Amino acid sequence: MGSVSDNSNPRSLATAMRRKRFAFFLSLLDSIPRPIRILDVGGLQKFWNMMGTEGLEGISVTLLNLRAEEITDGLFAESIVGDARDLRQFESGSFDVVFSNSVIEHLGPRFEDQRRMADEVRRVGKRYFVQTPNRYFPIEPHFLTPGFQFLPVAVRVWLVTHFSVGWYPRFTDVAEAKREVQSICLLSRSQVRELFPEAGIFEEKMFGLTKSFVAFHGWDEAKPI
Repeated sequence: MGSVSDNSNPRSLATAMRRKRFAFFLSLLDSIPRPIRILDVGGLQKFWNMMGTEGLEGISVTLLNLRAEEITDGLFAESIVGDARDLRQFESGSFDVVFSNSVIEHLGPRFEDQRRMADEVRRVGKRYFVQTPNRYFPIEPHFLTPGFQFLPVAVRVWLVTHFSVGWYPRFTDVAEAKREVQSICLLSRSQVRELFPEAGIFEEKMFGLTKSFVAFHGWDEAKPI
């Protein structure tokens, strides 16, 4: 059965970019008073630990994902099961910040599902910080193959059932492979703007090209570092 491999090598270029992005996020947090309640939609304790959050004070993070995980760090209030598209368990404005890293592109092929997540993020958070890869960056970020996102579904399924592609070992089940390749729907800048119309959009660059977007809102005159 195919399953995604660990792409969190602490020495990788991708991790270096995440840390730079996270430093920008922390600079935004410094501009608002403690205590700060954060909802991380799709987040894991491992991600925060890799970003170097030791010593953070006055911050409480709730992790929301498809599966709950054991939390061992006092930074985290709880880890709960939930759906990014339906956060009805939370009242409007119930979190100071909603954070999400590389999640909104994993909701399947329907743009309406991505809109539902964006609307919920905007509803429950007084502020938000949402990152997602750029559809038009030449190398697809999950399968690490140039132009993979533009290939017909049948071709993508054939590739991942015949080869280990990107972070994924070879799939042995065609139906599972099809579900996986269709579950990832990368966004363009115009689509990010449509989902988060009031947001500032920071473009992360690699080799002079835009690799991903960060939609952020709720901080006055915030600028990326």
